Amino acid sequence: MRFLKYANLALLALYPVAWFAPLMRAGLLPLFGMKEVSVISGLQALWRSDVFLALVVTVFALFAPYLKTIGLTLVHFRIARRRLLGLLNVLGRLAMADVFLIALYIVLAKGTGLGKIEVAWGLYLFTGCILSSLLIGWLTERR
Repeated sequence: MRFLKYANLALLALYPVAWFAPLMRAGLLPLFGMKEVSVISGLQALWRSDVFLALVVTVFALFAPYLKTIGLTLVHFRIARRRLLGLLNVLGRLAMADVFLIALYIVLAKGTGLGKIEVAWGLYLFTGCILSSLLIGWLTERR
């Protein structure tokens, strides 16, 4: 259980890094031009063009994973009850939806030939954080 506590605490620091890390390098796309795209830069572009989608992505990419991580921390340190784990698992699944949105965007952009997209290290970091959080939540619930 001690390892789960520290792994979860590490996510509190890794999520902000993942939000600013480059997810992909995109060229000739309507929203981005030829530059690196991070979660934050993508959100900035979305807020200018589609507020509803920006709000959905903000909830999935920022609030859901971070609230889940904070909630798990509270459970690990016995500040919150274990009954909270069910809700935290839902938040983790919402966060995973954002990874699917990004993957869908990459597939659509590559499939339609709108431009060139190269996956960057931030996508792997962000996906790893989400998957680690799901695993930590699952292991916490089993104990």
